[in-house]
Amino acid sequence: MSAPLRNVEYRVLWAAEAISSAGDQLAKVALSILVYHRTGSALWAAVVYALTFLPALAGGLGLSFLADRYPRRAVLSLSAAAQAVLVGLMSVPGMPLAVLCLLLVVVQLAASPANAAQNAITREVFDDDELYLRSQDLRGITTNTVQLLGLAGGGLLVTAVGASWALAIDAVSFAVAAVLVRVWVHNRPAAGGEHSTWFSATRWVFGQRSLRVLIALSWLVGLTVVPEGLAAPLAQQLHAPSAAVGWLLAADPLGFVAGAYLLSKFVSAPQRRRLAGVLATGSSALLALFLLQPNLVLALVLLALAGALGAYIITVTATFSTWVPNELRGGAGGLYRTGLRVTQGIGVALGGVVAQATGSAVTAVALAGLAGVVLAIPTALSWTRVRHSVAAGTRQ
Repeated sequence: MSAPLRNVEYRVLWAAEAISSAGDQLAKVALSILVYHRTGSALWAAVVYALTFLPALAGGLGLSFLADRYPRRAVLSLSAAAQAVLVGLMSVPGMPLAVLCLLLVVVQLAASPANAAQNAITREVFDDDELYLRSQDLRGITTNTVQLLGLAGGGLLVTAVGASWALAIDAVSFAVAAVLVRVWVHNRPAAGGEHSTWFSATRWVFGQRSLRVLIALSWLVGLTVVPEGLAAPLAQQLHAPSAAVGWLLAADPLGFVAGAYLLSKFVSAPQRRRLAGVLATGSSALLALFLLQPNLVLALVLLALAGALGAYIITVTATFSTWVPNELRGGAGGLYRTGLRVTQGIGVALGGVVAQATGSAVTAVALAGLAGVVLAIPTALSWTRVRHSVAAGTRQ
């Protein structure tokens, strides 16, 4: 697990992402609290929280190609520096709400080329596929651990230091990340140069059957994320205390961390690729077991196990990045991440609709699991055929 950290460039990229992710978790909580206290409106608080996601979707498709057109170190460091300045402005006490929202949109747009550059550089750092996959395991574990810490202590910290100071901390985290990248990451020439244009990577990716199947495997996460959007009604239906909402939210990322660790420790890269379809199917099947009307303890176990099997997504993401040519990797990665976030948003929304229609959050989770199994089985079979064609050297 620690092998990737022996590489100085990766160690810096990993630290920069961890620092800025921690600041982001804190900023999301701070913004929600700040807006709610200022307006007294739950709707406004929800709208501002949504703005931390929505611009990233447009940016993922429209701006990620910048990580191919220009040197990636420059894209990553300049994006982080811009985010530091913008979030710093957001931290100014008394900033008008409209300006705050506008700044937030621009911050999230700047995140798209930064994420694309970060992912593409990491693939360039490691020539060895096995070591690269381990690096993504470590990244996934770190991201989910930060999410757990944010769930556990973000609100307490914001309450202690205030929303403006929390945003200032986030600004500093971006500034630190920019400096680390600028000083320690090697400067490489632009991978794609002037040939990289809007949607050139998108057109190429959808022309490759193997990559379409990998995208389909990633979109299955849109169904397994349904319990997160239904945590509050689930807790109520399970006759659990209010604190159980946090437990239900934490179960999946906690399981994901455990699953990613076990896969990284005991399963080789080729074996993980063989198992990806099985794990994807199993993750959905565990949610289908909510048909048994579990109590709180069993529900937490099922969600944690589903999260553990859901760690297959690390293998899918790493394989996708490996199979995309370096000169298209930034734009293709933006397409991949955008699709992942869109399907998660749609999945949560549909889960809410089903829960409302059936009057049962437990039933909605179970139906999401059943739908996931129905979709995962043919996708897993297609994945098996793709792997065989790649092994035979006939990938399309």
